[in-house]
Amino acid sequence: MNIRVKYLFSGIVQGVGFRPFIYRLAIENSLTGFVQNRSDGVVVEVQGKPEAIKKFDSRIKKELPPLANVVNISKKEIPIVDEKSFQIISSHKDKQASVHITPDYATCNDCLKELFDPKDRRYRYPFINCTNCGPRLTIIKDIPYDRINTSMSKFPLCPECRKEYEDPSNRRFHAEPNACPVCGPKLSLLNENGDQISCPDPIESTIDLLKKENILAIKGLGGFHLAVDATNTDAVKRLRSRKFREAKPFAIMVKNIEHASKIAELMPEEKELLLSAERPIVLVKKKLKTVISDAIAPGMANLGIMLPYTPLHHLLLEKFDALVMTSANQTDEPICIDNNEAVRRLQGIADFFLVHNRDILVRCDDSIAIVAEKKPRIVRRSRSFSPKPVILKDSYPNILALGGQLKNTICILKENCAFLSPYIGDMETPQARDFLHESISLMERITECKPDLIVCDLHPGYYTTQVAQKMAGENVIQVQHHHAHIVSCMAENNISGDVIGLSMDGTGYGEDGAVWGGEFLIANETSFTRAGHIKYFLLPGGEAAIHEPWRIAASLLQDIYGPDWKDIAKKLKLVPDKANLSLLDTVMEKKINSPYTSSLGRVFDAVSAILGLRSKVSFEGQAAMELEAFFTGKTDLSMPFSILEENNQYVLDLCPMIKDIVERRLRGESLEALASGFHISLVQAFMAMVEKIRKKTGLNGIALSGGCFQNRALLQKSISKMKASGFEVFSHHLVPTNDGGIALGQAVCAGARTSKK
Repeated sequence: MNIRVKYLFSGIVQGVGFRPFIYRLAIENSLTGFVQNRSDGVVVEVQGKPEAIKKFDSRIKKELPPLANVVNISKKEIPIVDEKSFQIISSHKDKQASVHITPDYATCNDCLKELFDPKDRRYRYPFINCTNCGPRLTIIKDIPYDRINTSMSKFPLCPECRKEYEDPSNRRFHAEPNACPVCGPKLSLLNENGDQISCPDPIESTIDLLKKENILAIKGLGGFHLAVDATNTDAVKRLRSRKFREAKPFAIMVKNIEHASKIAELMPEEKELLLSAERPIVLVKKKLKTVISDAIAPGMANLGIMLPYTPLHHLLLEKFDALVMTSANQTDEPICIDNNEAVRRLQGIADFFLVHNRDILVRCDDSIAIVAEKKPRIVRRSRSFSPKPVILKDSYPNILALGGQLKNTICILKENCAFLSPYIGDMETPQARDFLHESISLMERITECKPDLIVCDLHPGYYTTQVAQKMAGENVIQVQHHHAHIVSCMAENNISGDVIGLSMDGTGYGEDGAVWGGEFLIANETSFTRAGHIKYFLLPGGEAAIHEPWRIAASLLQDIYGPDWKDIAKKLKLVPDKANLSLLDTVMEKKINSPYTSSLGRVFDAVSAILGLRSKVSFEGQAAMELEAFFTGKTDLSMPFSILEENNQYVLDLCPMIKDIVERRLRGESLEALASGFHISLVQAFMAMVEKIRKKTGLNGIALSGGCFQNRALLQKSISKMKASGFEVFSHHLVPTNDGGIALGQAVCAGARTSKK
């Protein structure tokens, strides 16, 4: 006797070949019924013998298409109907969305074979894709994910593409971006004024222009890149000059994994990450002598490398070892996505523009990742990762969290799924702020979620705080910055209850009005207490100290040496010639525009200045990154520190460590030994603090968060030492440890507080 079973699949189940997969399974098991896209997922009804349905059921999770990610399956037996076949029926939209939009993925191997096969009708077609690869999020207008709801709607399918699209046995069955040279998007080459240049092959012309040291703006998946030959120092320097980017490293796209291995020391896990369908930029240790220009990442130990992820990239990289591929924008502005916008905003930077006529509907920068402790860890979560949700252990009300001021990403909570937007950036310009509002609309639209609660940071001056207050008024929920960091780490690791949280970064608004950033918290999802912190020191000149680390070093020297600090500063050649030390002394003594801070990030800046590496920075984290570049680990140097107890809190005093570094530096000890000794001693200080907290509280779980843990040496040494002492250590890998992850912590904290009430 036959039975009929109805399934509802939610997750990433549209635009990834899920319906043809179900169709084939049903046919192979002699089942009738149908499969259909809906707003709330993919519904399947199958009818046949119970043993056949059992086989169908068991094969679903074992044989999923490569890009599918089923989050939930519901099923129930229903009455049988009179039917003779299994069908794929047209989409239906009638319920709230629980479909997860697929991220954009790199060109698959099957498409690459066709791309370079002279006999294939898509030979060298730069928009080749199939169900297993290509654009998804960046071309979507609405859900369900059907061609009519994408920017491909203006490209009617030719007869051959239509045949593929309608054939369930073809890997392009319902591949919404499906196209070919006859019916699909096309490339054009423009001059600096946006006028089209007549040329037989825009790709070949672009290659010629790049070889002649020109700067090209190239339209990609989620926006434009600015490209130059990465082996040509003059071209790289021209790009730096025009983009007003003095020293910040450029990302490079390398022809293949073999070329990547020639310029970087790749671990197996890094190779795997580079070759993954996500194709992030991976920060890897660069080799000393390579064909890559030294102007790519001056003063850095690492290179940001990615492999080609679109057909166009593969075609361009045929003739180059590597190309600089940096986001096409002005400083602190979002990436360009529209052809006219690119010509307007990149005027004076790009010499030429390689564009196409497929609209990018969602801005999506390249993602950035590292490997630490043999695990991939996301540093910037955007293309290929967003908006794939982080699955939480609990369900929550609909919540929108707006993140912070820097490295902004927003988060929507819907039931047990946390959807993080593509990377937005720093809220410093009108364009970036417009992008924030654009992202809020996008995330609400693709999740079909209207938030019940709005969450933001405590800092009253953050733009995101002001937006939240306008949206929710007095009902806005505010979460302290460092608490959000720790809850973010807890959420992605699916842990609850009290943990010892180490929240180490550059800046965060503290509950006492000081600038926090070196925090030892006892935290859970709803609340925290401050168990300890790095001893406060002054930031002379406030914001100026962040841009001029020598000021922070001067503050610490005054703490250590008192009135003699100026003599020490002169011996170290710390202070710029034009600086007025007497005035600075007065500023510090009277605390004029000089807030107190506990920030570990600022300690890194000060040590970098003391060692003569960086007295002035041109981008955030520069001084700390250059200090990390001198870490070798080849030392047993242990520097002193002290721990005080004040107001029931442990206070970590790093001044003895700073004094030791100063005196060793004046004795001429090597930068490598001092940088390594600083990192190692810092971990020893962490260990002493968490041991004291464990003894007082009995807690054994540690959560590590904050931008300082982007430092691989600090992260790996901390995890290793803490585990060796019997601690259970949790850290980030799905969302950034920097401020790009705090929206998740804000959202979960607000949700937990609401649930508790």
